[in-house]
Amino acid sequence: MTSSIPAVTTARAEGSALQAVLLDMDGTLVDTEGFWWKAESEVFAELGHILEEEHRQIVIGGPMTRSVNHLIDVTGVQLTLSELSVLINKRFAELISHGVPLMPGARRLLTELAAHEVPTALVSASHRHIIDTVLRSLGPENFALSVAGDEVEHTKPHPDPYLLAAAGLGADPARCVVVEDTATGVASGEAAGCRVVAVPSLVPIAPGPGRTIVGSLEEVDLAFLRSLVTAAH
Repeated sequence: MTSSIPAVTTARAEGSALQAVLLDMDGTLVDTEGFWWKAESEVFAELGHILEEEHRQIVIGGPMTRSVNHLIDVTGVQLTLSELSVLINKRFAELISHGVPLMPGARRLLTELAAHEVPTALVSASHRHIIDTVLRSLGPENFALSVAGDEVEHTKPHPDPYLLAAAGLGADPARCVVVEDTATGVASGEAAGCRVVAVPSLVPIAPGPGRTIVGSLEEVDLAFLRSLVTAAH
């Protein structure tokens, strides 16, 4: 199991200005967004509230606090944020307990980064017990560390998760590449000062300065990631 806050020496990806790759989890490496919606829908249905599909586009990719608060507002359910979060996390954990599908290109990218000993971190708004479950599908050996949403005071879109990951790897954020699938995650990576590759999953991401948008992880390899940092420096 990877540690969230390790003490390591300054990391370098040999032969490149790239020092580390920081990867989002849900919707980027693993196809879990549907599982989250199913967990939320089932929990609210059991409480007597049917979630309309239109709300899925609002809660997708956001931190649980924002997503659940929105669903509380639109349904009027008489439970607290904390109570609902526990129920949804428990249901989600049950749904993914037998494994989760990887996004196209994810396995190849992780294998390449590991083969070239590129320092790599998993950075997610999901809670620690969820990350540890998903790591069984991703391979914990592919990550030097992981950062969970319940381990930082301010999760995405704040820069804290990516700043913590870069610091844990001894890397300069400006020489890290973040790979994300949502606007919330992209905002977090950019606020941390990292180069960002956006791989939109369910919701489009608008172009922006210093932001690279691709269709899938199949377009992303080590040479591509290195080129982004080299061009910026």
